[in-house]
Amino acid sequence: MQNAILVSLFLLLTGLAQAETTVTMEGVHNCCKGCTNGIVKAAAGIKDTTVTADGETVTIVAKTKSNAKKAVEAIMEAGYYGKLSDESAGFASSKSDKKLTDVTVTGAHLCCQKCVNAMTAAVKEVPGVTGYTIENKAKTFTVQGQFTESDLLASMNKAGFHGTVK
Repeated sequence: MQNAILVSLFLLLTGLAQAETTVTMEGVHNCCKGCTNGIVKAAAGIKDTTVTADGETVTIVAKTKSNAKKAVEAIMEAGYYGKLSDESAGFASSKSDKKLTDVTVTGAHLCCQKCVNAMTAAVKEVPGVTGYTIENKAKTFTVQGQFTESDLLASMNKAGFHGTVK
């Protein structure tokens, strides 16, 4: 009886040690092969982690929750955003309700004209935006008007993009 308990405990602990973490990101902007490659490449260097991008869904399978979180952060740093199946796998961003008049957005993914069109539509939806300079393959773009950082980032996120306001 005691041996059976020890074997069961060993199998349970072994199973827990090998458990994988799966996190999905829904609503990610992924309009072309360039986007798909960018998503997968962003997390390619994270040990024991695989990333697949299928349409607007990105699936991250990692050996540890820490690696899954690193993959989410890397994908967001590469300019993509999606609603997480596990919110603890993301990172908090500081968004301000302070009125802005002229900002530069960095880190958003703009690999092709479809990306530019989607980002342009997202920025146009922000109340108070009067101008913008969004171009294909640009590393940054500017937004002018009277708007809040939180409104701008929320609209970008809704369109599947991530970026940093400076």
